[in-house]
Amino acid sequence: MSNLLEVKNLHVRVEDKEILQGVNLTIGEDETHVLMGPNGTGKSTFGYAVTGNPSYTVTEGQIIFKGEDITELAVNERAKRGIFLSFQNPLEVPGVTLSAFIRSALEQKTGERIRLFDFKKKLKETMELLNMDPSYAERDLNVGFSGGEKKKAEILQMLMLEPSLAILDETDSGLDVDAVKTVSNGIKIFKERCKGSLLIITHSTRILESLKVDVTHVMSGGYIVKEGGADLVNQINECGFESLCKNCNENCPARGN
Repeated sequence: MSNLLEVKNLHVRVEDKEILQGVNLTIGEDETHVLMGPNGTGKSTFGYAVTGNPSYTVTEGQIIFKGEDITELAVNERAKRGIFLSFQNPLEVPGVTLSAFIRSALEQKTGERIRLFDFKKKLKETMELLNMDPSYAERDLNVGFSGGEKKKAEILQMLMLEPSLAILDETDSGLDVDAVKTVSNGIKIFKERCKGSLLIITHSTRILESLKVDVTHVMSGGYIVKEGGADLVNQINECGFESLCKNCNENCPARGN
């Protein structure tokens, strides 16, 4: 199976502080990866860097997607190529409905006009899968939405856009049990329908309970300090992140950080 994403020796600076200090990470096609670690270790920075947020400056390394070096590409160009990011704190956009936002994003991705009837039909069907009230489609994007509703709206966007790689940044943060189940179901639908790859960034494991995880990465001090399979998630639950870093290889660049 070919690689979808290859990140090589990635160094990322935010203003005058280097956050990522040489990250290497590879994701294959139709794989589910998890990026875990304590707060403040660079997990979200990694997601923003891969998607091209201009506030995050790549000072060294490469980001290769579908065989193309996208390190210098703008955010919208990366989105067109099939990279999606679900934000930890989705922004409110007054004056733009959820429906209009998704339709515009689809048209920008495909470069073609989408028939309104076909779009509304697919949107209605997808919202039903997520148990979303259809009235939300005509509400301003995230305005007045609860935390759970904002996350559902992001999963809806992911299912409609069908990206090749979806990066979910703390999607389960602040959600109650029922909302986590709904979001998890949406992620399962994405895997079944779209066959895309996932990178789930989290410091919790609730959202992973019903998912098949292929690779788990643990980040500490701006580095990937450990990688493993789904069993590594269980090890983290039992031992915590600190013990993992203490017991990792002596050559690990994050030791002592």
